[in-house]
Amino acid sequence: MSDLATSTDLDAAMDRYRVELTGYCYRMLGSAFDAEDAVQDTYIRAWRAHEKFEGRSSLRSWLYRIATNVCLDLLSAGNKRARPMDLTAPQHQASAVLSERPEVTWLEPVPDGRVLPQTADPAEMALAKESVRLAFVAALQHLPAKQRAVLILREVLAWKADEVAQLLETTVASVNSALQRARATLAGQSLRQSDPADPLDPEQAKLLEQYLSAFEAYDISRLTTLLHEDAVLSMPPFDLWLRGQADIAAWHLNQGIGCKGSRLVPTTANGLPAFGQYRARADGKPGHAPWALQVLEISDGKIVGLNAFLDTDRWFPLFGLPEQLDETYEVQQGA
Repeated sequence: MSDLATSTDLDAAMDRYRVELTGYCYRMLGSAFDAEDAVQDTYIRAWRAHEKFEGRSSLRSWLYRIATNVCLDLLSAGNKRARPMDLTAPQHQASAVLSERPEVTWLEPVPDGRVLPQTADPAEMALAKESVRLAFVAALQHLPAKQRAVLILREVLAWKADEVAQLLETTVASVNSALQRARATLAGQSLRQSDPADPLDPEQAKLLEQYLSAFEAYDISRLTTLLHEDAVLSMPPFDLWLRGQADIAAWHLNQGIGCKGSRLVPTTANGLPAFGQYRARADGKPGHAPWALQVLEISDGKIVGLNAFLDTDRWFPLFGLPEQLDETYEVQQGA
């Protein structure tokens, strides 16, 4: 391994691929934390085996081979991540029941910076963002593990069929067959398209400003006008989900009334616009405490998906969101 003669050389070389490998593992596993663990395991395995690496393939290809094997091992138990819409039928607000499922059930959000390498090519960045959207990653979970790897490598990362065949130690014909089957499965998922989180898009920026204003004012009538007529609200770890403007509005005015007076802090997740939601402190003291990570799906100028991830102890540190909003923060934001 003459081109990577020292431990410092190997560390630096591997670190160049950390973000893209995390993105690959995230698409495979549907979990931000599992993806980071998988990359760490990949690097440990690479360290242990680096003396055997003779440079017949690039370091990048070698790391992807190890990462693929790590993910396939993790997926061998048959676990797959899901959204509430994958598991139950929609409920109506009047009879809605909150049923919690284990954390391992749910597709997890991920910060853009953890999985999207920086690129100057707008088309390349748009494709990368599209490939980590909640709907797309959820659809990937319906594929058998090896088909999932083939589709990601071929369609998202633009590997050639012979490169994927070499990585998976199979034939080009087998790769092409797996890709065809994976495409057919995804075509049957009826994926709803969502627009990218592009702050330079004036129309989207205006919609997000209107949403933030309506939500913080808790003007549900105004908020409802921003929703698509078939918009969906979900709240992992609960398997409840609601569809349609009327049920979503009724939820906010009844079971969700505790969100009145919330404050929102903008961020991005999965290539989509997102907000950290803080509710007024339950103890009556000044300030606001974390409540949910809201990830919004937008299409044709309307919000089509409101995804409220409630496990803020996990999500807010991952996204670098404040532990709480005090009066000083709120005055600064208001200014």
